[in-house]
Parts: sequence; C-alpha cells; structure tokens
Amino acid sequence: MLDRPYEAYVYAYPHKTAYRPLAPKPLLSDVWRGESRDALSFYTHVPFCEVRCGFCNLFTRTGAPASLTEAYLDALERQATAARAALDDSGPAPRFANAAIGGGTPTYLSPDELTRLFDIAEKVMGVGLGTIPLSVEASPATATPDRLAVLAERGTTRLSLGVQSFDDVEARSAVRPQKAADVFAALDAVRDAAIPVLNVDLIYGIDGQTRESWQASLRTALRWTPEEIYLYPLYVRPLTGLGRLSLGHDTEWDAQRLDLYRHGRDLLLENGYEQVSMRMFRRLDAPAVEGGEDYACQTDGMIGLGCGARSYTASLHYSFDYAVSASEVRGIIDEYVATGDFSRAEVGYRLDEDERARRILIQSLLQADGMERGDAAERFGAELALLSDRGFLASLPDGRLRLTDEGLAWSDSVGPMFFSEPVRAAMRAYELR
Repeated sequence: MLDRPYEAYVYAYPHKTAYRPLAPKPLLSDVWRGESRDALSFYTHVPFCEVRCGFCNLFTRTGAPASLTEAYLDALERQATAARAALDDSGPAPRFANAAIGGGTPTYLSPDELTRLFDIAEKVMGVGLGTIPLSVEASPATATPDRLAVLAERGTTRLSLGVQSFDDVEARSAVRPQKAADVFAALDAVRDAAIPVLNVDLIYGIDGQTRESWQASLRTALRWTPEEIYLYPLYVRPLTGLGRLSLGHDTEWDAQRLDLYRHGRDLLLENGYEQVSMRMFRRLDAPAVEGGEDYACQTDGMIGLGCGARSYTASLHYSFDYAVSASEVRGIIDEYVATGDFSRAEVGYRLDEDERARRILIQSLLQADGMERGDAAERFGAELALLSDRGFLASLPDGRLRLTDEGLAWSDSVGPMFFSEPVRAAMRAYELR
C-alpha cells in the first residue's frame, strides 16, 4: 500500500471494471423513482476519434463512416426519449444543473451532426443549453472554426483541448500524430470562438520527454493563457497501442513522472494558477464555470447518454458494456445502434451505505480543498492514519482534512486505499478485452 505513486488513474468510484450485468435488468423509471432531480448532471458520450492515441483506453473507435455516426445519433435519440420518459414517469420534472459532452472526440462529428446532438439534449432531454455550464472535449484536428461556431452558438462554456504535447517528436512517441503548427491554429480558433473557458490537457512521462521539453510545452500552453490546464501522467494500459509495445511500469519511470509533475505544478503556481486537484489547475482570475472532469464525472444524480456513458443515482451506477480492444468496441457500438428498447439499465454496480461513504471520501479527499472530517476519521481511521504518518494528510484549523502537496502528488495511489474489497475483487475478476 502506497509503495508506488502511479498505480491507476483514479477519478470515479466504483471503477467501471467493477460493473456487471444487472439481473434482473431494472426499469429506468424504477431506478430513478424517489431520486433527487432538482440539480441533475447530463453527460453524452461520442465514441469516435480520427486516430487512437497510443496511451488511450477510452471507449472509442476510429474511422467511423458517416453512416455509422448517423445511426449512432438515431440510437442516442431513442435512448434520450426513453430516459426522459423514465424521469417523467417516476417523479417531478427534472432540472439539469450542468452538462458535458465527451468521448472519444465529440468534434469528430460534423457541424450538422453536432447541431443534431445539441437538439437531442435540448429538445428531447430538456437540458437548458445556454443557461447552464456546458463542457465539450475536442482534439486539435477537429477544433475547426465551423464546428467551434456550433459549440459557441449552443452555449458551450468550456472547451477542453487534448494537446498532450507541443513537441512533435513526443507526440509521435505517444502515437499521437500531430504537428505543433496545427495545434497552434486550433488554439487560435478556440480563442476566436470566444468560448469562456479553454482547458488544455498535457501529458507527462512520455518516452524521451525531459524536464526541459516538458517545461517548453507548459510555457507554450501559457501563451494562450488557458483558464484551466490539466496535467495527466502517462499510463501504459493493457490493449492500448503502447501496451502492445510492452512499455510498462518501473521504479525509474515513476520517479521521472513525479519529478515532471512537481516541476509542472510549481511552474503553473508561479504563473498565476491554483491547484484544484492532482491534475487540475485553474487560472486565478478565470471565470467560475463548473463542468470540468473533477466536478461533473463524480456527481450523484447524473444521466449519461451514449455507448460508454455512465449514469449515477445514489444507490446504482449503470452503463453499457465496456471494452478497450478495437474489435470489442466496434461490436458494442454496433449492438448499441441496433438497440430499440432503452427502457432498462443493462450493466452496473449497486452501492450500499459503505460504498457510498467510500465514494464521497474519495471524491472529496482527492480535491485540494479536502473534506469535512465527519465520521470519516472513525470509519476509515487506519487508512487516514497511514496517510498522516507518510506526511500525505494534514488537519486544518477548521477541522477539515486535506492532502498535503506531496499527498496530492500521490493521489492515484491514495484513492485505491479506500476501494472496498468487493470492488477490488470485481476489478480483479474483470476480463479486459
């Protein structure tokens, strides 16, 4: 426990590999009956990309033809109709407080397809676009002026651009073919679109990356004064492009990533950013717009649409099947677009009181603000004591508990400390495909 800083990417609990087919499959109207619906989150997953990066294990496929994206939107509309009917049948009209569109690469869709996607959210689900925070993910190759115009017109408040590195050699090493000049053009286009919040994703730990090249990418990003910057460690996962090359973990690599992380963190803090979590840094004078990954992906009361999206109630997390390999992903997407009845939850994990407590602790403790002490000290006293002994946890004068700077650096090792044994067992038994 806490032997290595980089065990696995932790941002939600339970992990999707703990999900199993639900038997019997409950009606969505029963799932949402009695659930709070006055501030729901809304998420749509678009599982398409122009290329698949070497480190990526997201639920996505490349080279989708127009016929498939059209069929996918048809299925998405059927699912939205079923989800909204279930909400209406099980309680008062829902109110959506924030929305996000991720993937994959949502901007893989054409401008007309994006317009239809927004219409489904607004006209079928009743999401008040333009009145709530809306975050959309994009890649440099697809952040084109015509697509960005649709995003801006439909109320996008945050655009997250997956840059990863401004160094062409590093980009190739991460199996992400792109040219820095094209990334610059995309960043200019985003700024021209006047979307309030620009987030830039960068990755550290790429093969051949040095402190100097990492600093160069960070300083290049700062030229566009993004409101947010996310620093992600490179993970090499099974069945990904880099995983097939057998590029795995070792102690030296862990030390390199920690060094690059600390260097990047300090550089951003020196340049007017505050740390929100291990990964997220926000410009101190940035507008307050919710909807980033650290907020939206962990909220109880979330409706997820699309193959690969998750939905959360207080006691049930549910989704569709999950896979990483290209052939399995294609099969699941094909099954999704052929589905006519979306009235039931298919795959998921039921949370009892203990699991809910673990979830709240993880999503709170891994934020820089920390958590209220509450009953956590009693329920998870041994784990918290270990963190304190390692210098990873501090007690604040107001009674809150928060990770120290070094504790935040080890977030992806801290989080799994609080996974329950049933979740661990389900994750161990999951056959990755």
